This record gives sequence, C-alpha cells and structure tokens, in this order.
Amino acid sequence: MLFTDRPLRLGTRGSPLALAQARMAAQALIDAHGWAEDAIQIVPVQTSGDRIQDRALAEIGGKALWTKELDRALAAGEIDFAVHSMKDVETIRPDAFRIAAMLPRADVRDRLIGAETFDDLPAHPLIGTSSPRRAAQVKRLRPDATITLFRGNVATRLAKLAAGEVHATLLAAAGLDRLDQQGIGVAMSIETMLPAPSQGAVGVETLTVNDAVAEALAAINHRETFDCVMLERAVLKGLGGTCHSPIAALAVVEGEMLFLRAEIISPDGSETVREEARLPRGDLRSGEAAGQALLDRASPALRTLFEG
Repeated sequence: MLFTDRPLRLGTRGSPLALAQARMAAQALIDAHGWAEDAIQIVPVQTSGDRIQDRALAEIGGKALWTKELDRALAAGEIDFAVHSMKDVETIRPDAFRIAAMLPRADVRDRLIGAETFDDLPAHPLIGTSSPRRAAQVKRLRPDATITLFRGNVATRLAKLAAGEVHATLLAAAGLDRLDQQGIGVAMSIETMLPAPSQGAVGVETLTVNDAVAEALAAINHRETFDCVMLERAVLKGLGGTCHSPIAALAVVEGEMLFLRAEIISPDGSETVREEARLPRGDLRSGEAAGQALLDRASPALRTLFEG
C-alpha cells in the first residue's frame, strides 16, 4: 500500500455509469497489487456537467464541466486520483495533471435505440442527442431528421425515449454494457458512424508530481488503449476541436503501427472530410498533422467551426 494510515481516494462523477467505471478502476488496482478490498475509497464529486442538464455543453463551458471539480479536488489533496470517461476529458489538460493509466477499451460503437436501422424510422424523424458528432452523422444518413437536445444519464435518456419524446436516440455501447444493458439498441458499424475520439476508454489521472500514485497506476495501464486514445486526442489537438465541432476519430492497433481514421462533418451532414493514416505508436505529432490535414481540405464554412 502507498499509504498505511488510510485508503487511496479515487474521485469520480456521481452518475451510475461513472461509479461503475470507478469500481472497475478500483478493482483493477486491487487485483494488480494484491491489495485488500478496502484499500481504495471511491469519492463521488458532483460536476457542473451533471448539475446542468437543460443546455448543450458547448453553451456552458464544454468538456471542462466534467473535469474541473475533480481537478480542484485533486489539486487540493482531497483525492489521490480521478477516473474519467476519456471522451469527456478536454484536449489540453493543465500541466499539474497527468493521465497515468487507461483501462482496456470497451466497444467503441454507438447503438441506435428506437429502431433497427435508420431506414426504419418514419419520415422526418425526431432524434434525441446532445452530441454534435452524432447529430451530424444522423443528418448525413437521414437529411429529413430533426435533432433535439437529449441530456442526462443513460436511464434519463432511455426514459425520455420510452415516453415517446423522440423516435430514436444514440448511446455509446460501452456505457450501456458497463450498466448491464447489453441487450438495448442496435450497434452501428464503424463505417456508418465513426465514433468520437476516445469513445469506450476509461482513464485515470493523478497529479504530475505524485510519482508514487503514478507508479501504482502504471500496473493497470493498457498500452494498446493508451496509444490509440492518445493518438485520437492528438487529432483533436490538431483540429482545435471543441464540444460544438462534429469530429470522429478511431485508431486501432496493427502490430507496432496504428491505423487512424478521422473525419469532420458539417452540422447538416452535407460535407464530410475524411483522413486515414498508418502511424507509429507514440507519433502524436503526425496525429496533430492528420487533424490539420482535415481542416486544410474542408470548405471555409466547415473550417469556421474550428476557429477561435
């Protein structure tokens, strides 16, 4: 144990999915080090993103809404590390923190809930999502669709769908699986809906100066996931992407290389710019270049989404 007088404190958002992911991380550490079951204390921290449910993230501060309270607790010494859904972690992080480990990645795909296929939806369907990427991809597939804001945890969104507020919604397969909702929805192929950068990945972050905790976390770091997600995040950095930018990216391991696919999409789905590359692991500079290449080939209207 790192601290003989107290358990290690793992900070997390308080949603059912976040707590499930925190338990996964805690159990992985306990198993890796042979620690007692009470060696880690899970500390729920309410975030602004959980409190504010009636507006899109881009309107109220972006991805920092999921991390800033956990960052504050980490900096104040109230927790020793924090667990995050990596797709909710802003691209540029403060130097005070380091992503020390990622768990093995889960299913990266989206699931369509409410219909078997997009073609099965009625004319002019109403689709609920808070994701600009999903909204743009839906419009690309069904230009007649109307998108409505759908915030809240998984149970809230499924309840809205069941109440008939929308014809269909889309949720991450990984989150549904972690909540034992494997039978819900139909998985979309990667070719139909390329996922968000970092989708399906859970990361653990600690203070940059806390070498003891970082060393403990290294034992549960899944290198393949880490390398792929860091490359996808590099694409985001090259794009200067924000929460209101429709961006998709996925890297997969091919031996000692990574195969990267990325795309940016106009909000109405009418323009898609794609990039593919095989890059060495750890070549984050080329990942940034791939993001820049997408911008270079985009129309002026699409490029404006990534400016400022």
